[in-house]
Amino acid sequence: MTSPILITGAGQRIGLALAQHLLQTGQQLIITYRTRHKVIDELAAQGVTCIAADFNSTQAINKFIATLKNHTQSLKAIIHNASSWDCEANNPDYADLFDNMLRIHAKTPYLINLQCAELLLAHQRSTLSPADIIHLTDYVVETGSPKHLAYAASKAALENLTKSFSAKFAPHIKVNSIAPSLIIFNQHDDAAYREKTLKKSLMGIEPGCQEIINSVELLLNSHYITGRSIPVDGGRHLK
Repeated sequence: MTSPILITGAGQRIGLALAQHLLQTGQQLIITYRTRHKVIDELAAQGVTCIAADFNSTQAINKFIATLKNHTQSLKAIIHNASSWDCEANNPDYADLFDNMLRIHAKTPYLINLQCAELLLAHQRSTLSPADIIHLTDYVVETGSPKHLAYAASKAALENLTKSFSAKFAPHIKVNSIAPSLIIFNQHDDAAYREKTLKKSLMGIEPGCQEIINSVELLLNSHYITGRSIPVDGGRHLK
């Protein structure tokens, strides 16, 4: 039996697209979700192990890890996609906002990586191929963000963890990041916002989740890339 891939935050958007793609390839999956949308029931019916997890405290993170270990003895990969796009304008409790961003985007991957390394190593030993950890960071790691200060700082912390974990786990586990800019709009984004956002990149398009899927497949299929971040930003850094 093949080792499953864990995807955190796979109940919607990019995480869901990744789950649906990997499922179509025959890959076993374990996913986390915060809200049980109808699609979670559909994934479960197709054999996906779906675990409710909010990552709203250290206790919740550790509880998830214990639950995960009850479901599998190995993992082919961990894809850290769970995220929160919160900002100072929407959350005036800055201390709470900062703690939340760091816990979701840095502390949760940090603890999962450390406590689940044995599962990844079990896959590596059985296949003689490296296992993978993939962090979904953000374009703002490179630039910062005056409107999302805590968010940007937490994603930068995750980018730094990519480097540290890649050195710690090599050569048995490869650790990389994917740093997207605009991938898909939200349904509530109005025309003015969409037009303004599209102008921020050289390519000027809404590329869709396939761009992230392609990057994930590149990293999963490589036996050599580690400690790197793949920018999926349409050339935004040159605008």
